[in-house]
Amino acid sequence: MRALLLGSGGRESALAWALHGSSSVDDLVVAPGNPGIARIARTAGVDPTDARSVVKLASEIDADLVVIGPEAPLVAGVGDALRAEGRSVFGPSASAARIEGSKTFAKDLMDRTGIPTARWGAFTDVHKAVAFMDELGPPYVTKADGLAAGKGVVVTPERGAALEAIQECLVHGKFGASGRSVVVEEFLSGEEVSLIALTDGETVRACEPAQDYKRALEDDRGPNTGGMGSYSPVPMCPEGLAQSVADEVIEPMVRATCAAAGPFIGAIYAGLVLTSQGAKVLEFNARFGDPETQALVPRLISDFGEVCMACAHGRLSEIELEWRADKCVSIVLAAGGYPGGYAKGIEITGVEAAARCEGVQIFHAGTATQDGKLVTNGGRVLNVSALGATFEQARSRAYEAAALIHFEGKRMRSDIALKAEKLERAEAQ
Repeated sequence: MRALLLGSGGRESALAWALHGSSSVDDLVVAPGNPGIARIARTAGVDPTDARSVVKLASEIDADLVVIGPEAPLVAGVGDALRAEGRSVFGPSASAARIEGSKTFAKDLMDRTGIPTARWGAFTDVHKAVAFMDELGPPYVTKADGLAAGKGVVVTPERGAALEAIQECLVHGKFGASGRSVVVEEFLSGEEVSLIALTDGETVRACEPAQDYKRALEDDRGPNTGGMGSYSPVPMCPEGLAQSVADEVIEPMVRATCAAAGPFIGAIYAGLVLTSQGAKVLEFNARFGDPETQALVPRLISDFGEVCMACAHGRLSEIELEWRADKCVSIVLAAGGYPGGYAKGIEITGVEAAARCEGVQIFHAGTATQDGKLVTNGGRVLNVSALGATFEQARSRAYEAAALIHFEGKRMRSDIALKAEKLERAEAQ
């Protein structure tokens, strides 16, 4: 089949790699793609949020399947426009994608469905938001209601910082329309785990659990980012957690979303906290996680193109997902200054040498070509993913490969999957 993938980030690089390796995919086009993706697929300079342009491209290449990577095209209704033209689409409708596009919508659905989540409130008035925040007490959690590229969440023990976050949304308009309403919620204490599942609107198939690192600095210090690394599986997860969450949390949420907003087809991401009272949901996303996907895809044995097509055609019940026993660790190489201001156009070297390392796959994110050279073009520049029989081996391979890549200002966290490695070592003794 001929597949069209929308997006250009590290997640889409991993999805492109999976589709490229799929025996069911004969031709792959990615819009707009990036220099790494261009090595394995055709790319097209089309804005993935421009429904008319995407529909035209899908028609020109006669795409049998369209896979939508990022959240923005989903919320913009690109999937709806493609389905209206008879295309098979992996990705929910715009109305169903509101589980990510509006935290208020998602939280309300969770409450109505009985899905365990933090106590919360949504506000457009600063004084009411602060009053509820004070009622909950520290640590304080504030979230822009809409899409903010992973940067609209503030978790802090400092009341002043939480107040500033609320004012940035409601008074200063930092996130535009996405911040016209702010969600204030109870802090949940426990291990955070990401569980991504695939669905055709009826059947749900859970992926292996993953864990990402949202803070910019080691030991979970610094501001929130889009994610500085990830790994899979997660040894801290109780046995059977993925299936129980799929059955008791994700399936009910899919049914509730379908009833409230129409069919949900594609990937659904549950951000979980393993509390002393059991797993509770922090958030739902309507797509694959970034950077979790970069740690999941290398472990997937199943034909990814076939899985996506089964979701699009309501045949997911015929497929079981198969996974390698290997561990995977994925490190984000970020630009200096990220998640704040950062420079673009800085030359990158060493990527090919890193890609030759055993068990390593390099997924481009914020890169571009300039005068024949590979340069930085975003905050999260590259993902270095490595497989290993143990977390120690996977971490060693990933960090050795990452050390071969150079660009001015390069930053990465040194503790990705360190806790998992220590736990694995302790259990082996």
